[in-house]
Amino acid sequence: MATSARKVGSATLAKEAVFAWEGKDKSGKIVRGELRAGGESVVNATLRRQGVLVTKVKKKTYRSGKKVSEKDITLFTRQLATMMKAGVPLLQSFDIVAKGNDNPSVSKLIQDIRADVETGTSLNQAFRKFPLYFDPLFCNLVGAGEQAGILEDLLTRLAIYKEKTLAIKAKIKSALFYPIAILAVAFIVTAVIMIWVVPAFKEVFKSFGADLPAPTLMVMAISDFFVAYWYLIFGLLFAGLYLFFQSWKRSLKMQRTMDRLLLKVPVFGPVIRKATIARWTRTLATMFAAGVPLVESLDSVGGAAGNAVYLDATKKIQNEVSTGTSLTVAMQNSDVFPNMVTQMVSIGEESGSLDNMLGKVADFYEDEVDEAVASLSSLMEPLIMVILGVLIGGLVIAMYLPIFKLGSVV
Repeated sequence: MATSARKVGSATLAKEAVFAWEGKDKSGKIVRGELRAGGESVVNATLRRQGVLVTKVKKKTYRSGKKVSEKDITLFTRQLATMMKAGVPLLQSFDIVAKGNDNPSVSKLIQDIRADVETGTSLNQAFRKFPLYFDPLFCNLVGAGEQAGILEDLLTRLAIYKEKTLAIKAKIKSALFYPIAILAVAFIVTAVIMIWVVPAFKEVFKSFGADLPAPTLMVMAISDFFVAYWYLIFGLLFAGLYLFFQSWKRSLKMQRTMDRLLLKVPVFGPVIRKATIARWTRTLATMFAAGVPLVESLDSVGGAAGNAVYLDATKKIQNEVSTGTSLTVAMQNSDVFPNMVTQMVSIGEESGSLDNMLGKVADFYEDEVDEAVASLSSLMEPLIMVILGVLIGGLVIAMYLPIFKLGSVV
């Protein structure tokens, strides 16, 4: 019986929608608003009990929008923190943010959260209903803020944390995107030359009646292979890349393997390690400053670091700290943090300002990432120019060698 009641309740909630209404209050003043309900009759009944004479009710429809991104959540956090700091009531803050957002998907998400809060659900629990957008760290901090009565302060901390994390990710992506894009263009240009340009030269060289140079013969052989099997080359390449990224996305074992390899890649590995340490220390600093106990804070820190190596290390650190080991010793035992980090943590523990020291470490490594990305950009440009020059220049020279040889014979 109880099961049936739960099923009926779930079905009713699933069918609820947002209705825009207009009517007159007891004084005859025109009032408008929105209400989440199971149908127009429910809206009419609810408003009638509140003394509102309803004149118009319309179900709100949300046009499909772009996917809700991490940037959207970061902006929402900053806007909500700013309005709460200014003393704007929570529900009104949700309304302002939802109406001012250009992405309908974000507006719908905010309205859904608002509807839950309006019915008495805590903000923390309302966020937990959308784990795709609000991770445990986000929800735990909001919960701590609600319990301590400092929600606006913790939302500000969350906004700063998410802005800094987003900035680091953007820098890493920009550092990786440039060389990958250039190499992809180089492959496409080479394929075009091999499939269409080299065969045209081959027809010309047939009339020479002389032996062709070895580089030209090699390029022509590669061109023949491209012409004969271009569909296999492109098909296998795109299929391989698709399967690789799907496996990376879905397979935990693959993710762990790639996370370990990325930290060891020359040039890029140190940048990724610095970015991971910056995220790790920034997350722990934010959690600890919010008054979340250290052992509980470490639950969210490992996943927020974004690397399986540091996730495993965090679990090990958490186990040691829970048995009475100091954070400094536990971090040294994990063997994934530089001496500078453990020294700063040691000073923080001794002085009672661990969150402050962790924040300074995060600032230091974020600056290191900035400098490393700038250095990478200046290093990659000449390197890529050399690679493209050797590749394209080599093909051009190989094709013109027979013409030079013919000229010397004449």
